[in-house]
Amino acid sequence: MAHHGVLFLDELSEFSRGALEALRQPLEDGRAVIVRGQQTAVFPTRFMLVAATNPCPCGYADEGDRCKCTDNDKARHARRLSGPLLDRIDILVGVHRPSAEALACAAAPQDSAMIRAQVVEARERQADRLASEGVLCNAHMDAKLVRRTVRLDEHGERVLHAAYERTYLSARGHERVLKVARTLADLDGSDDVRAEHVGAALSLRNDRPALEVVA
Repeated sequence: MAHHGVLFLDELSEFSRGALEALRQPLEDGRAVIVRGQQTAVFPTRFMLVAATNPCPCGYADEGDRCKCTDNDKARHARRLSGPLLDRIDILVGVHRPSAEALACAAAPQDSAMIRAQVVEARERQADRLASEGVLCNAHMDAKLVRRTVRLDEHGERVLHAAYERTYLSARGHERVLKVARTLADLDGSDDVRAEHVGAALSLRNDRPALEVVA
């Protein structure tokens, strides 16, 4: 069990459709319900899901002549990850093959201790804000709690409204964007969720199946 831990699934699209669809309830409710005969067992499943998958069967989509997949091959591959499953994932990020120049000029890595301190501070802000609600962090907020505790400034409201009207963002996706924006504001040390936080959260939610997903 990955309760309070990290569940990493490599080659996500290679899992059976049934196994992937079974992830929907644990991701949504934080629990897994197993019914066998007259017996029912409930297991807690508050975990962080991290997964990776190739964009097509050969793995070379969008890389010119290297990809030999047909449009039908790519469509079948994409359909393995259903919309309802992807809609329950907070962050969908496409990771492309870097160029030789980018590898040669790679930026110096960030200091792990500094990143950890920033994350710890953000988690403490969340714990303080949510102490009376019975949850520990933004990821555990349900839709009602999101609406009650996440307040956008006027510009942020306009950005999210425009994105909802112009894209295929669902009501559940709208809620996920708000949670990610609230977390980005916490990492920024801000009590207010501003337009730049909303824009960053939207940029982390691609329309198509991504190479890396985090929930």
